[in-house]
Amino acid sequence: MSNISEMLGSKYPIIQGPIGAINTPDLIAAISEAGGYGMLALGFMNDIEEVKRLILEVKKRTSKPFGANIMIINPLNEKIIPILAESGIKTVTTSVGFPGQIYPQLHANGIKGLHVVLSLKHAISAEQAGADGIVAAGSEAGGLRSTGSESSTMVLVPLIADNVKVPVVAAGGIADSRGYKAAFALGASGVQIGTRFMATHESGIHPEWKKQIVNCSDGETALLPVDNMMMRAIITPQLKERLNDPAFDIKKEFKLANANRAWNSADFSLVPAGAGQVSALIKEVKSVKEIIEEMVK
Repeated sequence: MSNISEMLGSKYPIIQGPIGAINTPDLIAAISEAGGYGMLALGFMNDIEEVKRLILEVKKRTSKPFGANIMIINPLNEKIIPILAESGIKTVTTSVGFPGQIYPQLHANGIKGLHVVLSLKHAISAEQAGADGIVAAGSEAGGLRSTGSESSTMVLVPLIADNVKVPVVAAGGIADSRGYKAAFALGASGVQIGTRFMATHESGIHPEWKKQIVNCSDGETALLPVDNMMMRAIITPQLKERLNDPAFDIKKEFKLANANRAWNSADFSLVPAGAGQVSALIKEVKSVKEIIEEMVK
């Protein structure tokens, strides 16, 4: 059993990428039931009662361990963390912010944390700040990214594993047993999976979004500016046409404030369908159990 599995309490060291758009109790519970570690996405959460409701709904569906992601910039964290502790959540991931601001409170509440980083520099500073582990998210991963130059999973994971003493989790470009095994060869003790779990029967994202992931081919994702960050999204023929229009101002058109409305309605003219490069390897929608069983075989 890896250090990550011991920390999580799950059968396998497979963490669900905590994407807000798939923050459904059904998916979280299904991942935990299949031996992984389901994750509530609490990064943008601004309603304490909703946090309590989500935890309760997951517990109705599984008795297996699950966790949550906390964005350090969320002002409600001081209230959220005790709720997580009271609910029996032992391990979380943290992101978007300096970890030194939150790890004393996590540890005081008996919670361990894995800090998500995009670079070696931030991995080292996170370890020094008290992080119990690192999630190394390579440039091919979906979701929000920085505006700077970034390394791929193949480079970032061994680079961080060579320079920190805490366990490292690989994220980005992992969808099947080949990627899972490769992560361990690179020095990781576990993996974090986002896009592959989006294209599952249990995922609550819009069917059109799942369709775009399954239909995505090699080279059909790109980093696009959204607010002051970058987001990896699927470049459909319609989006490509808009991007090629000189009159199209991408920084004005795509705003994170419109993300939930866009994704829930599949109106991807507001905000594109986010996904990682690994979409090119995903050919069909499957159950969570099928994906995890194939991954660890």
